[in-house]
This record gives sequence, structure tokens and C-alpha cells, in this order.
Amino acid sequence: MPSVFTWTVRVYYEDTDAGGIVYYANYLKFFERARTEWLRSLGIHQQTLLDEESAAFVVRSASVDYLSSARLDDELTLRLTVEKLGRASVQFAQQAWRGDTLLSTANVKVGCVDAKTMRPRSLPDAAAAKMLSN
Repeated sequence: MPSVFTWTVRVYYEDTDAGGIVYYANYLKFFERARTEWLRSLGIHQQTLLDEESAAFVVRSASVDYLSSARLDDELTLRLTVEKLGRASVQFAQQAWRGDTLLSTANVKVGCVDAKTMRPRSLPDAAAAKMLSN
């Protein structure tokens, strides 16, 4: 069974809309931050990949379902699971929870590209090895 990475985030005023709930697009930001923190937890730093390997991650596709609302000051737990690790891409299943309430789910596919040409490239070997060992 794939391991689950969790990371928490607090909802700030800037995350909410005029109705006082988290603006729907901000869940994508929360999910992005969770993926970045997952990489950090593995010892993979995106700036280092960019500087040393000319490798960058880009979102190829995202499908999000919104099930319930979060509000100002809520603490959200973001969960991330790697569904598939390809030669040049990673597919994630992500969830946002407030306590026992599932707020949002997402399936996100991220590709690795050469930062100079923006063309697909294989994941750097060291990064792929760390992702596989997780």
C-alpha cells in the first residue's frame, strides 16, 4: 500500500471569498504546497533540481471535487499519495480534511520538463530513487 504524506495548513483571511469560505481555487494552492513539502520531506529541493539538472515540475492535469467548505482559521490536513510514478511523471491522489470531514479530493498529474526547452524529460535519477523508496 502506498504511503500517505500529511501536512497541515491554516486557513487565512486571504484564502477566503466574500462569503467567508475558502475560495475554490485555493485548494489547488494547498495541494501544490503539500506536494512541495512532500518533496522536501524526501530531501528533494526544486530549486536545486532547477539549478543543477535543469529539471522542473509542471502540472499536466488536475481534477478536483469539492465536498464541503472550509472557513477562516480552520486547520486543514492535506493528504497525498503517489498513485503512479512514471519515467517522466508522477500521478497524485490528494485530499483536504478538516478533522474527520473530507472537504476536497484531487487527482493531479505532474510532469517533469527541461526548464530551458519546456519539453518532457525523465525524472532526475536521484529524485526518482527517493520517490520510489518512500
